[in-house]
Amino acid sequence: MRLIDSHGHLQADPFVGDVDLVVAGARLAGIERILVPGWDPASSSDALALIDRYGWLDVAVGVHPHEAARVGAADWARIVRLADDPRVVAIGETGLDTDRAFSSLEDQLVNLRRNLALALATGKPAILHCRSKAGERDAQDLLVRELRAAGFGAAAGRDVFGDRPPAVIHSFSGPVDYAKLVLDLGLAISFSGLVFRSGEEASAEVVRLVPADRLLVETDSPFLSPPGAPRKRNEPEWVAVTARWVAEQRAEEPVIVGAGLVAAYDRAFVRHGRARRDV
Repeated sequence: MRLIDSHGHLQADPFVGDVDLVVAGARLAGIERILVPGWDPASSSDALALIDRYGWLDVAVGVHPHEAARVGAADWARIVRLADDPRVVAIGETGLDTDRAFSSLEDQLVNLRRNLALALATGKPAILHCRSKAGERDAQDLLVRELRAAGFGAAAGRDVFGDRPPAVIHSFSGPVDYAKLVLDLGLAISFSGLVFRSGEEASAEVVRLVPADRLLVETDSPFLSPPGAPRKRNEPEWVAVTARWVAEQRAEEPVIVGAGLVAAYDRAFVRHGRARRDV
């Protein structure tokens, strides 16, 4: 089965000291693509430093909702400069989080809007984190409204991205009708080890709804370990567990699912973007 990891934070502290072994292990496990997203200016720069060492990795730069209140104008200007690097294939990780709310909702919205604008300006899809408290959906509903307001799913987004996904819902969490709404906007959806946790049962229905050319898997390393993986540090090689779950839920042969995952990744993350317009 061919494999990709569309979201792994290999520049995070738990990988300091042995990232070479982790990347080599991913290759031995058959992983063909890994996207390394930043969550603030420093981690975005660190992701680019990794690709200097491992040219087969890809990078996203952006600001996570948890960091929204701590990133000022000068920090954001640094993200905008990094986004022009041709090795950067996506913008993020950004999004909304009303579960832990480490930044105020007002700060998160300002941050989300400028990340979405940067995605449209560069032609590089946004990587979107979205979490509400258990049993709630306020972040999901608000994210859909913000995507529509920014032009995703409308002419503005189609003019930039054509038939490519303008954004990816990373580590999907939420109800089925929310998934249908983001799919209607043309987004891709990525599944992680989160699907195995209590409260995420809707993901089994959602994964059957996602078109193959917009279906991705990820680890969110070093977080969200699937069954069998070390709880303290998830690694890209464990994406195979989630990929097999996808094949089972869709009642498809793993070889077919794997080929589709690689094709969907390459369709979403093109190693070049448009010349940036003013943001």
